[in-house]
Amino acid sequence: MRMPRSVSKTTIIVAALAVAAALAIVLAVVGWPGGDDSDPARDGPGSASAGPSQPPPLDARPRRSLGSADPPPAPRTVPAVRSYEPEGGPGWRPGGDSRVVVDRKGPLADEADRLARELGLTVAAGPPRRGDIALALRPASAIRATPKGGDGNGPARRPDQRSAPRGARAPERPGGDQLARESYVLTVRDGQALITGSDDAGVFYGTRTVRQALRSGDGRLSAGVVRDGPDRPQRGLMIDTARKHFTARWIEDRVREAAELKLNQVGLHFSDDQGFRIESSSHPEIVSDQHLTKAQVRRIVRLAERLHVAVIPEIDSPGHLGTVIRAHPSLQLRGADGSAPRGTIDISAPGAARILDDLLREFAPLFAADAGGGPYWHLGGDEYLALTVRDPENTFPQLARHAERRYGSGARVQDLATGWLNDRAKAARAAGTRVKSWNDGLFRGGVVHADKDREVEYWTGKEIGARQPEEYLREGRPVINVNDEYLYYVLGEPNDFTYPTGRRIYEEWSPRVLRGSESVPAALGGRDRVLGGRFGIWCDIADAQTPEQIARGIRAPLRALAQRVWDPREPREPWARFAALGEQVAGR
Repeated sequence: MRMPRSVSKTTIIVAALAVAAALAIVLAVVGWPGGDDSDPARDGPGSASAGPSQPPPLDARPRRSLGSADPPPAPRTVPAVRSYEPEGGPGWRPGGDSRVVVDRKGPLADEADRLARELGLTVAAGPPRRGDIALALRPASAIRATPKGGDGNGPARRPDQRSAPRGARAPERPGGDQLARESYVLTVRDGQALITGSDDAGVFYGTRTVRQALRSGDGRLSAGVVRDGPDRPQRGLMIDTARKHFTARWIEDRVREAAELKLNQVGLHFSDDQGFRIESSSHPEIVSDQHLTKAQVRRIVRLAERLHVAVIPEIDSPGHLGTVIRAHPSLQLRGADGSAPRGTIDISAPGAARILDDLLREFAPLFAADAGGGPYWHLGGDEYLALTVRDPENTFPQLARHAERRYGSGARVQDLATGWLNDRAKAARAAGTRVKSWNDGLFRGGVVHADKDREVEYWTGKEIGARQPEEYLREGRPVINVNDEYLYYVLGEPNDFTYPTGRRIYEEWSPRVLRGSESVPAALGGRDRVLGGRFGIWCDIADAQTPEQIARGIRAPLRALAQRVWDPREPREPWARFAALGEQVAGR
């Protein structure tokens, strides 16, 4: 189950939203006490602005007309902001007496502290004044899944309420629209800036926009209103730590990099034939010499949660279990001819399920966090080699017999494999997680069917007999795009893989391009069907690149992915300008 916390952030957010609702009524009548220009330390004794009439909140003040002036440029960020309405006025530039204004006892205190450190400012409880930037949560009547200006592929998807604060409602937009989860409005007016969001993730993304725009511009934000938020709810990076050990510090750096790009998931594939890379108390015999301690994993997860990133663990099964088999050789699957397919356990063997469920129950609490739509558990399910032969029932008769004993006459090996993953999914749900698996772990036909709520991570459809992505989508299954044609960074480039380029992703890929370079129909590829995309680092030839080379190699592709899952419309910037902007906003 999820690890208990003495005071949950959700509880704080709900309380803050209740206060914000009441405060909004007061602000609508009298404005923020003190106003932006009435601070005695600025205006001095007897200032005319110290009278009883106070200015309204920043985002309720009239817009300043541009007049005959040219409109100021939109903030330049990665990913690009989705909507910007320019206004007249001086904009906002952080100065020596600028402050980050926030409720110091509310859920945004950590966001304010981070932004203040980054910009060299101080944090204050308010009221905001000229030169300040304020952070706020605002209630509204409902949560919408994406801001206006999405790709038009289907209706808005109601977000999973487990990852939104109970009772929380999104800030209302001018014109009656509401912000989605993870969305924000940045208002720059009268020498101040204000970031409002429906949740703290949205406010955090607003602070990323501010930080990047200051770097890419002249150190100033142009006056106007940015309305921004992700088109797809799942946006991430996957790291194969099983085949190649990465230090905790390296993984933490990737979490920070992902968060700066407004990605919200980092997957850890920490178990495979080559290694098991996290300390285990239930089965220490399977752990590789090079591994992360649980203390290191907790630190990674805590960092990720502060940055609104879910860390998604994966123990692949029933294939890719070489480390388990080396410690427990009786679990090795053997064919009628004595063959032993690599990394493939005998799922009919007594004790096989117990080991996997022991590990799941041990590690699920370690990764329990609400960020990024989590907590999740990745079941794996790909490349079970018992199902890659021409006649699985005759090749592995013990599996065929067990399938019929459990599921009745006519059940086949694929039904046994489907039941295996359903059982692991049941254990994962009991531990409080949502579940994912690779697409080749879900089969056509059969007497046993994969649970409907299992998310499908579609990586390949190139094998003979492989199911196409449209099949899963027409079944109503949620799909995440991990297309190996564009999104697989495979060390050493074996099996016809080539290192992906940012340019190809930026110019050719979108969440609808699930297999090869072909798009699924628009009616199937909307945000409620294809939930997002994830870039994968696979370490097939582990020594082909150093961790530093990998970090450099994924930089541009990851930025391109971030752009296309945030806004899948055709990018406005040509690739060369976008690539240069990526370096600029990263401070390089």
